[in-house]
Amino acid sequence: MNPAALVDYVRETYGVSPEHLWADYPEAFVFRHRSNRKWFGVVLETDRKSLGLPEAGRTFLLDVKTGPILGGSYLGQPGIVRAWHMNKTHWLGVLLDGTAPAQTVRELLDLSFSLTDG
Repeated sequence: MNPAALVDYVRETYGVSPEHLWADYPEAFVFRHRSNRKWFGVVLETDRKSLGLPEAGRTFLLDVKTGPILGGSYLGQPGIVRAWHMNKTHWLGVLLDGTAPAQTVRELLDLSFSLTDG
C-alpha cells in the first residue's frame, strides 16, 4: 500500500482526511479522531538506514499504535519495523512501499484506531 491508497482507505473507512501539521515537512501528515483529536496514524518520509534497513534511499512509513505485546508479534513480518518518531514500545512502523501486505496495513491501522478511540 502506498500513501495515496492509505489516504483513500482512511477517508472511506473513518471519514478522516490527513492533517499536514509541519510546514517544513509537507510530505508528513497525521490521521486523528474527530472526537478526541488523538492520533491513530502518522505518515513520515525517512531514510531507510535510520529504520535499520539495509537498502539506501528514502521511504514512507506509517506509525500505528499497537501496544507492547501485539506490536512485538508483528515485528519481523515483511514491512514491519520499529516506529519512527513515536514511542517504540507502543507504536510500530509499517513501510508504505508495498513490502507490507495491504491487509496487514489495514489491520494495524484498524487496531490503532480502536486503541486511540477513548
